[in-house]
Amino acid sequence: MPDTQFPAPVPVPGSAADVVRTWDARADRYLRLFRDELQGKPFDLETLDAFAGRVVPGGRVYDAGCGPCGHVTEFLAARGLDVLGIDLSPRCVGLARRERPGRRFAVMDQREIAEPLDGLVSYYSLHDRPKGQLAGTLASWAGALRPGGQLLIVAKEGTGDGVVDDPLGSGMRVYWAEFTEYELRAAAGESGFRIGDCTVREAYEGEIPTRRIYLSAARGEA
Repeated sequence: MPDTQFPAPVPVPGSAADVVRTWDARADRYLRLFRDELQGKPFDLETLDAFAGRVVPGGRVYDAGCGPCGHVTEFLAARGLDVLGIDLSPRCVGLARRERPGRRFAVMDQREIAEPLDGLVSYYSLHDRPKGQLAGTLASWAGALRPGGQLLIVAKEGTGDGVVDDPLGSGMRVYWAEFTEYELRAAAGESGFRIGDCTVREAYEGEIPTRRIYLSAARGEA
């Protein structure tokens, strides 16, 4: 009998396999749109610079969900930190390595970090997984950070949690979760972080018209 070809099963929305599927497909588009985005975001640059100043000199830091641009990894490494950009999407990691040949990147799940870290940045990396996973993700980060280790979360404000038309305009249907300041503060506090600052800013011209939340915290003593 001839072989019968069946289409590959579609991953569960918001699962790790779904993140890989959707980001492998749109990584090139994202890179074209956001390769140099930090140049037009003075508040983000100030916030990242302040984060770098709170980490011990030469400290080990992960850029969780680094994406294809690698620009946050580049920024932090230029300030003397030992930075690794991590992402679930092999395509994102491959493009980041091409864009930033002097920096380090690896395919890794941000929820499964084993190495002791001095800092972790999540620059819009929480949006691809269901809100119900937020507490577990932050608990995982707390377990990876040394006491006093620094955390910076940047996320879009909102209440959405489900499959939507891609906000980046790829034409795909993707999982998209948004967060409130209260949700981020509560999850961080319950995971043992001490909240340092939480600021909300309006969207810059040309950005998706949603407010941004910037939460800075440190892991409490063991």
